[in-house]
Amino acid sequence: GKKLGYTFNHGNLHNVSLGQGQEVVAEQALDLAAQEGHWVILQNIHLVAKWLSSLEKKLEQHSEGSHRDFRVFVSAEPAPCPESHVIPQGILENSIKITSEAPTGMHANLHKALDNFSQDTLEMCSQEKEFKSILFALCYFHAVVAERRKFGPQGWNRSYPFSTGDLTISVSVLYNYLEASSKVPYDDLRYLVGEIMYGGHITDDWDRRLCKTYLEEFIKPEMLEGELCLAPGFPLPGNMDYNGYHQYIDDALPPESPHLYGLHPNAEIGFLTQRSEQLLRTVLELQPRDGSVAEGGVGTREETVQALLEEMLEKLTDEFNMAELMAKVEERTPYAVVALQECERMNALTAEIRRSLAELELGLKGELTMTSDMENLQNSLFLDTVPESWVKRSYPSTASLGSWFADLLARINELEAWTRDFSLPSTLWLGGFFNPQSILTAIMQTTARKNKWPLDKMTLQCDVTKKSREDFASAPREGAYVHGLFMEGARWDAQTGIITDARLKELTPAMPVMFIRAIPDDKQDTRAMYPCPLYKTRQRGPTYVWTFNLKTKENPSKWVLAGVALLLQI
Repeated sequence: GKKLGYTFNHGNLHNVSLGQGQEVVAEQALDLAAQEGHWVILQNIHLVAKWLSSLEKKLEQHSEGSHRDFRVFVSAEPAPCPESHVIPQGILENSIKITSEAPTGMHANLHKALDNFSQDTLEMCSQEKEFKSILFALCYFHAVVAERRKFGPQGWNRSYPFSTGDLTISVSVLYNYLEASSKVPYDDLRYLVGEIMYGGHITDDWDRRLCKTYLEEFIKPEMLEGELCLAPGFPLPGNMDYNGYHQYIDDALPPESPHLYGLHPNAEIGFLTQRSEQLLRTVLELQPRDGSVAEGGVGTREETVQALLEEMLEKLTDEFNMAELMAKVEERTPYAVVALQECERMNALTAEIRRSLAELELGLKGELTMTSDMENLQNSLFLDTVPESWVKRSYPSTASLGSWFADLLARINELEAWTRDFSLPSTLWLGGFFNPQSILTAIMQTTARKNKWPLDKMTLQCDVTKKSREDFASAPREGAYVHGLFMEGARWDAQTGIITDARLKELTPAMPVMFIRAIPDDKQDTRAMYPCPLYKTRQRGPTYVWTFNLKTKENPSKWVLAGVALLLQI
């Protein structure tokens, strides 16, 4: 615009940021610009979905008879899902489309982070050596946190909109602090960058810990002594000019790999596998949905669904008789209460499964009119996904329908065995609970009552045994043995009893049986421990259950950066 003489000062460039009733202003700007040959910039049109049809008509009107220099520039955020695709087809077809894609890979991200500065920036601080070192470390930190997103939940529990603004403001803060102080205030800088500039975006406590750990590794006194490596094989560069830093990235940065982020190579296998599964599922959903015989003569869609439906109804056991179970319980101990709650929730789920399958069966026979809910259920059964109405009454799971249903039957078996006499099983399948927190809390309540300890001053201690579930014949006197846990990001070395590096291609190795017992807070040993989060599924985030301290010989920060967690399902 400037090159061609279009600026705000000349009055021939109009910029309208849409939202909050700016539609009328936009229309007036378009009418004026069409007559006078001005340029119009309409920002964030995705915020005014209802007005876009009017915009389409307006642009169509002005496409003929308007000034030949008239131009309209439109911007919108990428849509997170197909339902958010609100821009009319007419606008898309008649426009030249440009997408701004973020750089991919550490190499491109680090160059882009450094591009925000210049030789003048590097020379502006009186403490030049310190300023340059920390600025480069901040660029690497910015590139790492931005690109780590691609590893999914093992990278960040949630996705955050880190931007170059966070980096440039952090460098301004660095400049101000170094000018005001002769010593480098490492703690203050880490706090401002990690808790405010970048931390302001972060809503998950585990992600906050990760961000803080990166800064503790990258910004510390050793960086000025030439002893700091930002990644294996990538030392922090010494005193160079601006072009020298760009050259250093080209020459010294190792090839793209999870090691650059502190992650294990398995993290890449995991996220590429998930991407492939997503792609194949999308292809499957795009298949034609007519009733004709499928390729290979498997039978019609209806026949496939009918066979699956009958098999499920046959395998599904009767609901738990709650009145009978209540009468059987002699004393409502915390464990008995958990068992009853789990049975109630299981009843709600199996009742919905039975009801919806029976209804669909009648629909397929032609005895009931097919509703949209029945069609959705039919589609889910055909595509091997868990139906929406079941998910609402269920537990978090990433499994396909076949695996999910087998898992459901296993959960019912566990509950049936437990409720025969309500004595605690020799080892508990922690992943088999709707609410795993309830059984862990019950362990604390039982111990608190027995020893007359205050519940709010207690914590759970986790000791990893060397045995598997078959080796246990009875429950312990205090606490509980739990099985069915997996570790992601590392593995447990049963011989030495510590966390150690994962083996290549073993993404989620199983944990041995763990002995969980309650102890007073002040008796807890936190030395050489990694506080490891436990999640229900690989989606992490909202499926958080508890934190267990696990022994480690290495610095716990290694496991924080590697995204090490325990999972109840894989």
